[in-house]
Amino acid sequence: MQKIGVISDTHGLLRKGAVAALQGVDMIIHAGDSGGSEILDALLQIAPLKAVRGNCDFGPWAAGLPEELFVETDGGYLYVIHDLFRMNLDAAAAGIRIVVSGHTHAPEIFWKDDVLFLNPGSAGPVRSGRPPALAILETEGPDAIFPKLLRI
Repeated sequence: MQKIGVISDTHGLLRKGAVAALQGVDMIIHAGDSGGSEILDALLQIAPLKAVRGNCDFGPWAAGLPEELFVETDGGYLYVIHDLFRMNLDAAAAGIRIVVSGHTHAPEIFWKDDVLFLNPGSAGPVRSGRPPALAILETEGPDAIFPKLLRI
């Protein structure tokens, strides 16, 4: 079984609850708006990291971050983009099993055309009254994908 930590919209704040929740994961996905290289560096100390650039990530440190990313996992191909509304592909037709996004700060999990869409919500500063959150994604092959949202 592969265990993936999914986090987004930290906006420069890496909470102790996030660090604790991510212990023991095989990989971390950051879906943008990290707010600084120090956040990504800290996450990299926990597990291998894959990250995309969000609309608030700018400056020299963010220049090397891609806007979208394809990652091969035990659950099949995973596609990461900060803003889901900017996605320009048909995930199912492209053979993608999991789409990870952020941006809205609203945690959400839904399935469409056999593709899991996962937004872990915001793990950073509280906005819109939503509690900070992240997700843990466990996979045992493309037909055994188990997402879980966690308040942190």
